[in-house]
Amino acid sequence: MDIATDYTMWALFARATLLVKLVMLMLVAASVWCWAVVIDKHRQYRKARAEADVFDHAFWSGEPLDALFDKIGTSPKGQSEKIFAAGMLEWRRSHRDDGDLIAGAQGRIDRSMDVAIAKEAGNLQKGLPVLATVGSTAPFVGLFGTVWGIMNSFIEIAESQNTNLAVVAPGISEALLATGLGLLAAIPAVVFYNKLSADADRIVSGYEAFADEFATILSRQLDS
Repeated sequence: MDIATDYTMWALFARATLLVKLVMLMLVAASVWCWAVVIDKHRQYRKARAEADVFDHAFWSGEPLDALFDKIGTSPKGQSEKIFAAGMLEWRRSHRDDGDLIAGAQGRIDRSMDVAIAKEAGNLQKGLPVLATVGSTAPFVGLFGTVWGIMNSFIEIAESQNTNLAVVAPGISEALLATGLGLLAAIPAVVFYNKLSADADRIVSGYEAFADEFATILSRQLDS
């Protein structure tokens, strides 16, 4: 097949100008990066939900909180365990040697757990800005490649003084491929950004609900 009449994606890429090729490669790299983030976040969220389920079962099993904290330790690996450990660590630090509590213990415990939740929320949302950035910019990057390619096609048409469709079509097709790649990168990025953001919010909401329940339990012990 004559390369001038070959309209496969590889042939269109091969005939494109250097700048348009760079744009296409950039969009392909952005798409691969987005899919890597999506797969990584999916695995991370699934692991976080499983860990939360296991910890909730242990927390509500009736085991004394001190015994559960001693079992977990001060450097837990799970997200829910880290929030629990932050609250328990401050709870123990708030006790004086004579057994009485230092004033303001409840506020310090709440802040300790809030800091732990904020850290875990940051870890869950890490990488999502990549999806948002690609989703919002990839179509425009692709459009830039298309405009540049069409401009060069018109220059070639003017130089050859031939407006035959067989002459015009290859250059236009090459240019439009950049827009297609931009949309190919942007659409999944936007879809998965919305989904993963909602998943992260639900997981963080679960952490916040647990922290509120845990704070309530400690509050009853403080009042007693």
